[in-house]
Amino acid sequence: MLRNLPHTALRTLESVVRLRGFGHAADELNVTQSAVSQHIKSLEEWTGHRLLNRSSRGTSPTDNGLRLAAAVREGYEIVETACNELRDRRNPQSQGITVSTVPGFAFIWMFPRLLGFDQKCPEVPLSISANTQTSSFIEGDVDVIIHYGMNDFPGLHVEHLLSEIMTPVCAPELLERQLRLKSISDLCEHTLLVDDISHIGNPPTWEYWAKSAQVTLPKIPHIRKFSQSNMVIQAAIKGLGVAMGRSPLIADALREGTLVRPFPQTVKSQYSYWFVCPHEAMKSKNIRDFRDWLHEEVAAEKMPLKP
Repeated sequence: MLRNLPHTALRTLESVVRLRGFGHAADELNVTQSAVSQHIKSLEEWTGHRLLNRSSRGTSPTDNGLRLAAAVREGYEIVETACNELRDRRNPQSQGITVSTVPGFAFIWMFPRLLGFDQKCPEVPLSISANTQTSSFIEGDVDVIIHYGMNDFPGLHVEHLLSEIMTPVCAPELLERQLRLKSISDLCEHTLLVDDISHIGNPPTWEYWAKSAQVTLPKIPHIRKFSQSNMVIQAAIKGLGVAMGRSPLIADALREGTLVRPFPQTVKSQYSYWFVCPHEAMKSKNIRDFRDWLHEEVAAEKMPLKP
């Protein structure tokens, strides 16, 4: 019977139920929504029961769907626990941690602080990955995800790590040039540096900042887009334009004076950074030590911005 189980379809159902929709499940599993739909259909045919209710308002599990998804999740957790125990038993002192996060946060915030973790926990090797899909937990590729976005991780251990304050920033040299930058309307004479992260839902943008700060953006003729936050910050430091600064990514540069704020308006972002891992992972002392170190680093931050 075990040999005939539709493992892929079962994993797909668990993802759809946990993430509350086909789209999020498709993103996590790195497949198309059509493939997700086919897996669910085949599983419903195999079990002889409807597992999901589909309507124009979205997808919700039936009682049978909830029961089966919970069983799949419990099974994966049991397997994960057994694997972790075997790995720990093999070499408990050298069990490393793989942490995944978005590149900008890894490059600007984490890398300069990693020496502190190495000094505190020298026996714990720490690796950084850019694979932020929660399916990587199941596959064993990642131990912890530092997620940038909203808190939407049912079935996982989640802790708030960092809030985010937004304000425009630029190089101090930019304010000394002939082009004016005294008011919001002066932005039309400058290049706007844009972090193109629309693929992660509804992220904070220039427009979000302007609406929240109750200011009107002028028509901007010159916009330069980047695919990563660290590229935006480096471009701003080099004087290539004005960037929308997000506090964890600009705090060090503001303190060092390589970035300045041309305007006083600050806005609290709707996004935050979250510590995410499977519940079973919190049984690991190494992961708890890493979590504690992160919170200590955040608590020690003297953030130069307030909403």
